[in-house]
Amino acid sequence: MALSGPTYRVALMLALAGEPFDYVHVNMMQGEHKQPAYLSKQRYGQVPLLIDRNNGRHLCQSAAILEYLSDTLGKFGGATLDERFQAREWMYWDFDRLASNVYRARAIRLGIRPAAPEVLEFSMAGGNAALKVLEEHLAGRDWLVGEGVSIADIDIYGVVALAEEGGFDLGAYPHVLAWMKRMEALPHFASRTALLPMESRVAA
Repeated sequence: MALSGPTYRVALMLALAGEPFDYVHVNMMQGEHKQPAYLSKQRYGQVPLLIDRNNGRHLCQSAAILEYLSDTLGKFGGATLDERFQAREWMYWDFDRLASNVYRARAIRLGIRPAAPEVLEFSMAGGNAALKVLEEHLAGRDWLVGEGVSIADIDIYGVVALAEEGGFDLGAYPHVLAWMKRMEALPHFASRTALLPMESRVAA
């Protein structure tokens, strides 16, 4: 789905890896993701769903998909085993502390998920606390893990890129902003709107 942050993470990974992909838009407003045909492929009734036509695999959950693509394509997995483990740690931390709060705040502000004011306040506090952790970690380093881009950077960029839509002031986090600019300067980088249209698209 074009508005989905997790879908953007997967699309960005494929773009940065130079892998063309077909994009099938799932109309969640009409409940397409809860129909038997879709649930037979994506057991959780969510997006994204990756179908690898090379082997017929169906994969759910964006972090698991990023790990699969990294292993399959041999890219962005970390230069060493320790870096691989560290990248995973950041991805699990992201799901627990950053993405949950940023995505919830964004959904509330966009009117996708109505919620009481205290829920938004809770999400903003949690999101800013997580952004502070990210800001401190990026001080004096270019990437989250090691000396190069990893799936941790791709995963977390897919959250932070949508943070302002959730009402977060990224100007308060200069190291995060500098890291985002480095991500955006990578070959084949593309924004969410460029990668995810509101209709299905076959790779050129």
